[in-house]
Parts: sequence; C-alpha cells; structure tokens
Amino acid sequence: MIHKTVKNAEEAVADIPNGATLMMGGFGLSGIPENCISALLRKDVRDLTIVSNNAGVDEFGIGLFLKKRMVKKMISSYVGENDEFERQLLSGELDVELVPQGTLAERIRAGGAGIPAFFTPAGVGTEVAEGKETREFNGKLYLMETALTADFALVKAWKGDTAGNLIFKGTARNFNPMMATAGKITIAEVEELVPVGSLDPNAIHTPGIYVQRIFQGEKYEKRIEQRTVTA
Repeated sequence: MIHKTVKNAEEAVADIPNGATLMMGGFGLSGIPENCISALLRKDVRDLTIVSNNAGVDEFGIGLFLKKRMVKKMISSYVGENDEFERQLLSGELDVELVPQGTLAERIRAGGAGIPAFFTPAGVGTEVAEGKETREFNGKLYLMETALTADFALVKAWKGDTAGNLIFKGTARNFNPMMATAGKITIAEVEELVPVGSLDPNAIHTPGIYVQRIFQGEKYEKRIEQRTVTA
C-alpha cells in the first residue's frame, strides 16, 4: 500500500516554486487549505497564478497573498469580499481573468477529465466572449471555453486516509473535489487523517489516485465570510 502522508504543510509545499500555477480549493472561506496558505506565506513564493472561486477576504485566506504581493494573476469568478483585490484590479497591478462561476467549475472539471475544451452559452454577447470562438448548435450560440489545470492543487477535506482518499463536508465540496483531479500534484490537508480501510468506500468523494500528498492540518479557524445576525 502506498502511503502519501507528509509531516506538515511546510513539507507539503516545500517544492512549490516562484511562478507556479495553483488551484486553491474552497468556496468563500469554507473548505480553504488554511495550513497550506500559512506555509506558503512563510515560504514567500512570488509571481503565482491562482485559480480560485474567490480571493478570500483582506485579512484571511488568499487575501493575505494579495496583501503580500505574491500573486501576479487570479482566475476567479467572485471578488466582492476583498478590497485589496479590487484595488489591485482597478489599478492594473493584478492580472485578473473573471469567469462565470459555472464556467469556472466546468473548466476545472474538464481539466481533470482530460477534455481540452467545451461549448457553453454562458457569456455569449458579453465581455467574456471577447476573442473566443463561438459556434451555433440547434439555433443557439455557444462559447468555446478551454480547460484549466495547475502545477499544484491545494485542497482541504474533512477526513482522509493515508492513501489519499478524501471525504468533504458541506460547502467544501463545491470546488475542492474537481480541483483535486486537475492538479499535476495535488496536496490535501485534512481535519482527520485515518489509516487505509477506515473510510466507507461508498462515502469517498475523491479517490486517492488523484492525491499525491496528504497531511493532518491543525488550528483551523473556519472564519465566517459575512456574519449576519438578528436583533
């Protein structure tokens, strides 16, 4: 049996170089790889291209990368919670490719499945369509979108085993599973790491074949992106 465990986040991200393309799992602040983010901040890599649904908030998640000027390009669908992201975008300091959320998910899924491109109606007739091929199917126009892959995919799961099989919980399933398939090297941090055979095979969301490194994270903050209360 192949064991893919590494000691901690520092060991897991040690070979991520300047200029790497990273997929960062999570939806808002749910299911983000907090330990890997902290390790990369300490490593101080630069010129990163990051594929992520959003960019965290100013003082947490990927927002800390932006604050430290570690990112040269973001491929994202939602940027509304991050003032620094907005500032760098409007000032031209950051290269940003905004992608409709469903299209982003499908581009990542296609990358993991080995599908180089696909057609979608999302974005036809908008700025999203500029420079892209369009084709008519059954009387309707569609855009051709290309797949996304990454040098490294950093994902966070609720539970995993030493062979890299992963189970996600709740909102963390939105982008993490598909990103795990689309990285040349996938690094998974989990809240609970168990021996092989401990997980119900029917409950596994991501098979270990897609995961190269796994470790048990610690001190998860699980912050709330927008706290709403009633009087």
